[in-house]
Amino acid sequence: MENIPYFLVVMQVLMTFVCIVFFISGLDDLFIDLYFWIRHFYRKFFVMTKYQPLTEQQILDKPEQFIAIMLPAWDESAVIGLMLRNTIKSINYTNYHIFVGVYQNDPKTRAEVEKVMVESDHVHLCITGNDGPTNKADCLNWICNGIKAFEQKNRIEFACFIMQDCEDVIHPLCYKLFNYLFPKADMVQLPVLSLKRKWYEFTGAHYQDEFAQLHYKDLPVRESITKSIPAAGVGVAFSRKAISVVASNNNNQIFSTNSLTEDYDFGFKLREHKLKQMFVRLFVERTITQKSILTGKKRQVKVKELVCIKEFFPNKFWAAVRQKSRWVLGIGLQGWANLGWKGPLSIKYILYRDRKALITNLVNLLGYIVVIVVVAIWIIVSLDPNAYQYPPLVEEETILWYLIAINAFCLGLRIFHRAYCVKQLHGWFQAFLSFPRMVWGNVINFFATTRALSQYITYLRFIRQMRTW
Repeated sequence: MENIPYFLVVMQVLMTFVCIVFFISGLDDLFIDLYFWIRHFYRKFFVMTKYQPLTEQQILDKPEQFIAIMLPAWDESAVIGLMLRNTIKSINYTNYHIFVGVYQNDPKTRAEVEKVMVESDHVHLCITGNDGPTNKADCLNWICNGIKAFEQKNRIEFACFIMQDCEDVIHPLCYKLFNYLFPKADMVQLPVLSLKRKWYEFTGAHYQDEFAQLHYKDLPVRESITKSIPAAGVGVAFSRKAISVVASNNNNQIFSTNSLTEDYDFGFKLREHKLKQMFVRLFVERTITQKSILTGKKRQVKVKELVCIKEFFPNKFWAAVRQKSRWVLGIGLQGWANLGWKGPLSIKYILYRDRKALITNLVNLLGYIVVIVVVAIWIIVSLDPNAYQYPPLVEEETILWYLIAINAFCLGLRIFHRAYCVKQLHGWFQAFLSFPRMVWGNVINFFATTRALSQYITYLRFIRQMRTW
């Protein structure tokens, strides 16, 4: 008991540190929120009244161009065949070719791809020159070599080059939309969302919430501020010009093999060369059959469907940690090393937002510890009025007291905006669950960040070569 006063002093220092970090991050997020709503209402009253939105018929009417789909694969024999067959069956497009990058030491994946090649002449195999796993950028570069050879042999030119993953579920109109937008743009990113999970699958479903907020609110704001967006690695297409310009300025290498997030780096390279980038959200109207929760009767209802890419993200805790540590490592650490802080103030601000997760992902868990301790002390004092009354950790009307009040307000905004974005794309029920999943997501992000930092320190001290897929 005699050590409790020292413990409380430590907790007060920790609380002050956490509150300062939350305050700085909260003001940053508040700016993005305000920008989102100002832009939203400006477009609603001053832009959308002057211009007709893009329609489904418009993208269907444009003649098809040849498009190339790049599909890197390592040890994907369990899913690659199903994904290819589903894509071939579901997409509303004819002039496409899928180039699957397979490692020379991955015979099982190669065998599955070759089975589909017998069924469809739209699928082609690109064998890498290196044993796997290297990183995705290396595999993509080998795919690009295969595409060049295919173009020369068949005397055609692809209008755009699309990145996909082996787990993707592609909306039937995605490639029609790409076809409509090229060659007007040099890079087009479509929304990427998580497929719906069961309500209790918090690990898999927290991706659903994060991607809803990112692709409904944050990316449109980012595009408006910087005229640039990071490629998501799936559902993104590049023009011939973009591929050519980047390769000519990167030793004839299209994707940088010194990064685990080659897609993130690519968007910044396009901005450096003043190439046009677009983030496109297109909703189309569909009639679906719904069953009433109360009566059980089926009825036809019209809904707005987003043209996007969907996929299942990891639903196991450590699998999610491994995947997100790769993102933290590539964007926060390798991105810092490769890109630095170049560019105008708007770009520096966005780089700060990308990299602040290195701190906030760790501090979030410290915040939980502080809250648990404060609540525990309050419970002890409440249950035993005769217990020794220690000085309060926070005095009223002090700077720390006001910081806590402001941070509580900002937290309320975070909860509201996360729920709002999830509601727009996944409905009310998922929006209600987004707050408890936010807490669980912060736990995952903490472990992902500590793992990424550990890997990067090891990389700097010993390995000096990142080869993780």
